[in-house]
Amino acid sequence: MFTKILIANRGEIACRVIATCQRLGIATVAVYSDADRNARHVRLADEAIAIGPAPARESYLRGDAILAAARRTGAQAIHPGYGFLSENAGFAQACAEAGIVFIGPSAAAIRAMGDKSAAKALMQQAGVPLTPGYHGDEQIPEFLRKQADSIGYPVLIKASAGGGGKGMRRVDDSATFTEALASCQREAQSAFGNAHVLVEKYVERPRHIEIQVFGDSHGNVVYLFERDCSVQRRHQKVLEEAPAPGMTPERRAAMGKAAVDAARAVNYVGAGTVEFIAGPDGDFYFMEMNTRLQVEHPVTECITGTDLVEWQLRVASGEPLPLQQDQLQIRGHALEARLYAEDADRGFLPSTGTLRHLRLPANTAHVRVDAGVEQGDAITPFYDPMIAKLIVWDVDRDAALRRMQQALA
Repeated sequence: MFTKILIANRGEIACRVIATCQRLGIATVAVYSDADRNARHVRLADEAIAIGPAPARESYLRGDAILAAARRTGAQAIHPGYGFLSENAGFAQACAEAGIVFIGPSAAAIRAMGDKSAAKALMQQAGVPLTPGYHGDEQIPEFLRKQADSIGYPVLIKASAGGGGKGMRRVDDSATFTEALASCQREAQSAFGNAHVLVEKYVERPRHIEIQVFGDSHGNVVYLFERDCSVQRRHQKVLEEAPAPGMTPERRAAMGKAAVDAARAVNYVGAGTVEFIAGPDGDFYFMEMNTRLQVEHPVTECITGTDLVEWQLRVASGEPLPLQQDQLQIRGHALEARLYAEDADRGFLPSTGTLRHLRLPANTAHVRVDAGVEQGDAITPFYDPMIAKLIVWDVDRDAALRRMQQALA
C-alpha cells in the first residue's frame, strides 16, 4: 500500500479521498489554484502545493505542474478524482513514464473508451448490446440524414467526443435533420475540438441505468450492481439511487454481465462505470463507459458496505480485489442529491460568493454528507458550484425517501 499520494483535484471529491487516506494512514498532498488557497481540501491535507492561477486550464488541467508537485513531495501515486485530468489518457501515460502510479485505468483503456464511436465498435465485438444507429466515420450531412431515415425517427445526434449533455440533439423528422446536425457539430467543435458525431435511435421514456465495475491487475472483474440516474436536468444528473427501482434479478444479472464484458474488452483495471439506456420493454443498450470514479459512487458504497476509494488504492498498489462477485450483496436502498449554489431567480445559474450560512445534517448510520466547503468558504466562478452531496440509506426505497425528506428539511 502507498504511504503518500497526491490528489489532483479539488472540492468534495478531494475531501472524500483524503478521508479514506486518513483512515488508512496514508499521507496526502493537495494541489490548489490561487482561488483555492484557503479551500477545505487544502486545510484537510497533510501538505499542499500551489499549481497556478484560478482558471482550470492554468492549474488543475496542468499535468506538468501536478507531476512536478508529486515529485517534489515524494508522492508515490496520483488520485485524479473525477473531471479535470481523470479521463485524460495523456496524463495517465505521463504518470507511468514518470514512475508515479495513476490511480485509475491504463492510458490504453482510457483511449479505447474515450471516443464514443470507437468504443461502440469495440463493444459490438464484445457482444455488448448497442442502440441501433450509425457509429462510423462518414460525416457528409446527406449521408447521415439517410442513415437517420433508415434508423427511424426520433433519432439522437451525439458528439463522439462528448459528455455532460453537450453536443446532443433530438431530431423528430427528416426535414429538420440537417439543421440540427449543423448545430450539434458546431457545439461539438466548440466544446470538444471535434465535430464528429454519431446518430442513434432515440429511446422513448428511457431510464439511465449504470453499472459499477471494478477490475484488478490479476484478471478479476466484478460488478457492484446498478445505479438509476434517470432524474436529470439539461442532460446532467441531479438525483441518483441504488438499486434501480423495478430492477429484476434477471435483468440485473444480464446488465452486470454486459458491463463486465465491456470492462474485460479493454483489460480494465480500477473503478469504472458502464452506462446503459434502458427501455420500458426491458431492453438495454450500451451508452458509454466512464473510466473513473463517478460523482454518485456513494450510493453504491451504501448498499454494498464498501469503500470504493479504498478499493482504488488497493488495486492501484497491486492488490487483488477485496471481494469476489459471490461475496457482493445488495443491502437496503440509497439515494443521493447534489446540493448546488444556484440562483433560482435567474434560471438556476451558478451563484458565487461567500457561504454566509451553511447547516448540513450530521453524519449518522442513515445520513452521509460529502462536502467540499464549510460555512465561510467561497464559491468561485471558476469551478462547479457544488456545495455537497447528501446521501441517505435505509432498509428499502420508501424508508430511504423519508430519510431524504428529513435530511433536506
